[in-house]
Amino acid sequence: MTQATQKVVEELKKRAAIMWDISPEAVEWRDGKAFPAGANAGSFEPVDLAAIAAKAARTGGPISAEVQINAQGQAPGFTTHICDVEVDKETGHVKILRYTAIQDVGRAIHPSYVEGQMQGGVAQGVGWALSEEYIYDKDGRLENPGFLDYRVPVASDMPMIDTVLIEVPNPRHPFGARGCGEVPIIPPMAAVANAIVARSEATKQSRSAEQRHARDRFANARNDIARSCPALA
Repeated sequence: MTQATQKVVEELKKRAAIMWDISPEAVEWRDGKAFPAGANAGSFEPVDLAAIAAKAARTGGPISAEVQINAQGQAPGFTTHICDVEVDKETGHVKILRYTAIQDVGRAIHPSYVEGQMQGGVAQGVGWALSEEYIYDKDGRLENPGFLDYRVPVASDMPMIDTVLIEVPNPRHPFGARGCGEVPIIPPMAAVANAIVARSEATKQSRSAEQRHARDRFANARNDIARSCPALA
């Protein structure tokens, strides 16, 4: 797009030169307008895109540009995801309580769009982790081909997904940008699974602690009874 824009600007300078009947080399483009490049080029009022386009039929027709490029500016992406969950001990239902995605996004040209890409990747990854599954019968036919049975996450399934944008410009891109829509879909399955394991371990440790406390209370009560009433012991 950058190179196509540059070609359009060169074409606009040529069209302005035709309008002024001077050489294209005597025209410069700045602040969205064509200007004479110097006093020797003549004295003309600056013309903008709208003014040049209005006379396009008389100066060569439609103004356009076409560019082909073999993109070589890709750069790796880096991200870390943090997930907090609540697990129902009776049903096994998992609820996402909080989710944070931290990502190196290069230069965030439009930060709110970048955040949306990150949040969308998280939502799809959470679906893969918790509810999305292809189910086939014994003959290999898909049994849940529609969204009625193929359970994708909806808004009520998700918390507000917090995003942290780390901007380390990509040196191989003219604006320093990095691809930011693919990266956040990778970690959610592992992040959710690790959160479930951590929650389960915490629950086990809590139960073990409760059992130890109960045993200690029972032992203390028994000892108190033995001291106060030896016959009952």
